[in-house]
Amino acid sequence: MASSKAQLSKLTVRLDQRHESLLEEVRAALEKSENQQYVELINRAPADIGDQSSGDALADLSLALIDRHIQEIRDIEAARARIKAGDFGICFDCGEEIGFERLLACPTANRCLVCQHQRERTYAHEGNPTL
Repeated sequence: MASSKAQLSKLTVRLDQRHESLLEEVRAALEKSENQQYVELINRAPADIGDQSSGDALADLSLALIDRHIQEIRDIEAARARIKAGDFGICFDCGEEIGFERLLACPTANRCLVCQHQRERTYAHEGNPTL
């Protein structure tokens, strides 16, 4: 758990603010899910393959951004659950306390800096596609 109630309160406020910000961004993105730029490119006559590819790329970029925001919302909700359970700020791997500075920088962190570095070194290749 974070060192003090004041620190935990500060982190909770940060989580809540970021959660609201992300929800607003996702709502706005979904409202524009028709993606006016994409619609304009596709509906333009005659549409060539380049316009269609550009429109597809814009739509994919928008969906990727929404997916990233939704994952961050899930991380925030998991952090809130850890706060409620009383195990917020405890490293998943080693069980030691996660430093306040790390939690301040990344309130959804679930590993201490040492364990996070180790995890990144161990699993870094999983995010890189190969041919």
